Amino acid sequence: MSRPLIIRPRAETISGQPILRPLPSAQCRSVGPFVFFDHMLATDYAAGSGMDIHQHPHIGLATLTYLFEGELLHKDSIGSDQRVRPGEVSWMSAGRGVAHVERTPAELVASGSRLHGLQVWLAAPREHEQALPNYSHHPATSLPVSDTLGVRICLIAGQGFCLESPVPVLSPTLYAHIGMQPATSLLIPTEHTQRALYLLEGEVLLDDEPVEPHSLLVLPEGEELTLYAQGECQLALIGGAPLDVPRRMNWNFVTSDPALIEQARANWAAGQWPVVAGETQRIELPR
Repeated sequence: MSRPLIIRPRAETISGQPILRPLPSAQCRSVGPFVFFDHMLATDYAAGSGMDIHQHPHIGLATLTYLFEGELLHKDSIGSDQRVRPGEVSWMSAGRGVAHVERTPAELVASGSRLHGLQVWLAAPREHEQALPNYSHHPATSLPVSDTLGVRICLIAGQGFCLESPVPVLSPTLYAHIGMQPATSLLIPTEHTQRALYLLEGEVLLDDEPVEPHSLLVLPEGEELTLYAQGECQLALIGGAPLDVPRRMNWNFVTSDPALIEQARANWAAGQWPVVAGETQRIELPR
């Protein structure tokens, strides 16, 4: 068996929220359509505080937010105003350009709250990079689940394990939340060309080798591998078809065409961008 590529994430803080970011990295720029992976670490916010990410732009990608604990409010420039709760999917496809905000709802700021979740970016295929932006919200009850012999698989997006998510992905995609009870095992199939595992918590072996918590393991292509849970554990599995062409990423912009990035930067700097209704604060273009 080929050894997986182990990516240890870098730690950052965004608007007071600590995160771990294994993707992108110098070792690996993408896994299937996934070009960005943020683990929002479990964080307790005291009364009067919360996460508040001001208005900012995107092109050429889709953002997908999935929470384990807490709540976020998503608002965007196409009129979406949606509260996101644990187990739900918030999906925003940026297309040619969208702006959005993400924040802790006001009543949870007043009372204090806890937040824990994942946010990923998926690069759009070239033919969708200049499409109109769109947003959809998917309740937890709409996501397919397999729960057998101590292994629970919730398919967040795409197809896998004989399940298919309603999230409108734009290319072959695999995104699953896996929970395993002690002494259970799971075969990771080869139905998607590129795959990677992220251990959220617990102790697990991958083909008899221990997996480091909070590490992203890019799995060798074409090889079936077996997970064995030494204790209760939680993992995320991502993957899909390789990108049609390499992507350029600059700040919040992802595209196959560098000229589109330069135009997006100029438009945001000049204030020539769709706005989120009722929002006045924005994140300025980094120099």
